[in-house]
Amino acid sequence: MTPTEPLTRGTAAAAVRPPLPVKMVIAGGFGVGKTTTVGSISEIEPLTTEASITEVAAGVDDLTHTPRKTTTTVAMDFGCITIDPTLKLYLFGTPGQERFGFMWDDIVEGAVGGLVIVDTRRLDDCYAAVDYFEHKEIPFAVAVNAFDGQVEHSLDEVRWALDVSDGVPVVVFDARERGSVRDALLVVLELALARTEN
Repeated sequence: MTPTEPLTRGTAAAAVRPPLPVKMVIAGGFGVGKTTTVGSISEIEPLTTEASITEVAAGVDDLTHTPRKTTTTVAMDFGCITIDPTLKLYLFGTPGQERFGFMWDDIVEGAVGGLVIVDTRRLDDCYAAVDYFEHKEIPFAVAVNAFDGQVEHSLDEVRWALDVSDGVPVVVFDARERGSVRDALLVVLELALARTEN
């Protein structure tokens, strides 16, 4: 055995080390695109807990801007994406209705950050998610979902309406487009990494 053999084996072992698992939460109001976001980027078949919207639920949940929506998340969505050989994101989507808020603490536990998805036609639907991340002091970004390629308000108007600090990134993305979702998630990841370095 030569002196370099153990070093070679150690290097090979390091090269096949599995990527670091990192948890990120996808949040926002009812029907803003959380399930679509997870499904667009996940490298595995996403786990969803979709249930049909009943007549009772339709009377509680505002379907004005989502008339074609027939299902809703009742527990969470789950997917994952390998960012590079060293890092793998595990994505947990929260249910959007306030009546499922009791599950949030369990879903968010251990998350490095969150992406709060916003539909500018109904900004008030995301206040609860913004307040939650601010209260828990979890880094997050606001992602304005461009429904039908349109955004009703400018990013400055969205920032003002949500009353988020300058340290909270506000971006536009398309929940249906893998590359757009990736870019939004990277904004949150960079924010979380910057916080750990401070």
